[in-house]
Amino acid sequence: QVQLVESGGGLVQAGGSLRLSCAASGRSFSSYGMGWFRQVPGKEREFVAGISGGGISTYYADSVKGRFTISRDNAKNTVYLQMNSLKPEDTAVYYCAARVLPRPAYDRAAYDNWGQGTQVTVSS
Repeated sequence: QVQLVESGGGLVQAGGSLRLSCAASGRSFSSYGMGWFRQVPGKEREFVAGISGGGISTYYADSVKGRFTISRDNAKNTVYLQMNSLKPEDTAVYYCAARVLPRPAYDRAAYDNWGQGTQVTVSS
């Protein structure tokens, strides 16, 4: 298992950028695909981006494609989410999680070991 802690959230104006980090502790971080999800009150947690264990394959929700970039540094046990051209509709709590089941990267059911989340607020 891995334990995950997100950081880097905050308040930013529309059009601005933020970089989220997700630090992992535990064994075999590089053996896990990782994902970022987000959630707003009253809505289900939705997939944002995913990355394979070696970092070769990446996956994005259509709503963030071309604006967000997921990456990882296995030497630092950290996965990142670079968010550019932010929009008010990107406002949410962002969570990272480890993909523990052989299901598609966008499938929330594939993930476990969720972090506590970090708030991102984009003002218009």
